[in-house]
Amino acid sequence: MSNKNDSCAFKTSIGGQALIEGILMRGPKKQAIVCRTADGLVETTEELRLIKDRYPILGWPLIRGCATFLDSMVKGMKALTYSASLVPLEEQGEPDKLDQWIENHFPEDKAQKLIIGVAVVMGIALSLFLFIFLPAFLVGLIRPLTKSLFVRNISEGLVRVAILLGYMKAVTYVSDVKRLFSYHGAEHKTIFCYEHGKELTVENVRGESRFHPRCGTSFLLVVVVVSILVNSVVRLTGTFARMGAHLLLLPVVVGISYEINRWCGKHDNWLSAALSAPGKWLQRITTNEPDDSMIECAIRALQLVIPEEKGSDAWGS
Repeated sequence: MSNKNDSCAFKTSIGGQALIEGILMRGPKKQAIVCRTADGLVETTEELRLIKDRYPILGWPLIRGCATFLDSMVKGMKALTYSASLVPLEEQGEPDKLDQWIENHFPEDKAQKLIIGVAVVMGIALSLFLFIFLPAFLVGLIRPLTKSLFVRNISEGLVRVAILLGYMKAVTYVSDVKRLFSYHGAEHKTIFCYEHGKELTVENVRGESRFHPRCGTSFLLVVVVVSILVNSVVRLTGTFARMGAHLLLLPVVVGISYEINRWCGKHDNWLSAALSAPGKWLQRITTNEPDDSMIECAIRALQLVIPEEKGSDAWGS
């Protein structure tokens, strides 16, 4: 599928996320969740309240990257939690002790919000540990690599890349994650079909590529690469001092990475193709070919968020 022409006359701002037996699609005005259950498709939609509408400064270039990332993370976690709640009780695992404690001490609505908040914080904390603290610590243990700040910065960057690739590959051996990645493939294929102006049918979607340049997976890889360049300004030698500096520079890294991803998604030329290529390669790990039932899910989710005004969902508009 990788040799297909991925260029599109129209590029949509509609994006998605794979859920547990379902798909989240997010359009310019609303988002939809469609999940497959034993009783058929279950769907829900809601109007989007964009934070940049309340605080215009959060829509400015470089700043909007962090705001969009955090907003998407929270909404994505809520959607994932909702999709998990649709799984039959006999197939659900026991909630962990922290979730049980929260459910026992707070009203149901507050407990749900608190659990999602804790999950987001823990996810961010794990990411910081894996991609900021751990690389700086490991490289700091190898004396020859710490003598040159240039070599040390490159070494820390390579460790980040290795951790990202290793983590992505490791989770593919989990059966539930394999299905999640298949839904991810269905999301990409459906968006491509829409962008190519084809009728949204299972047959048409099946023939599209599962490697899309405007993917969150690509964004993660861009973040890692940009961090190597941005962190090169750090002239500190102490391991913990470098960790702190990298943490302070993280908003800059995310902001620049978002703008690069946004630019690549808007253009079709040799530079955008070159910048998108590593991320699309990584999608060979994070996307699988979907079955027809997964494609049906993705088609329905996309149909629910396509705006009434044709073209108002154009990328970058």
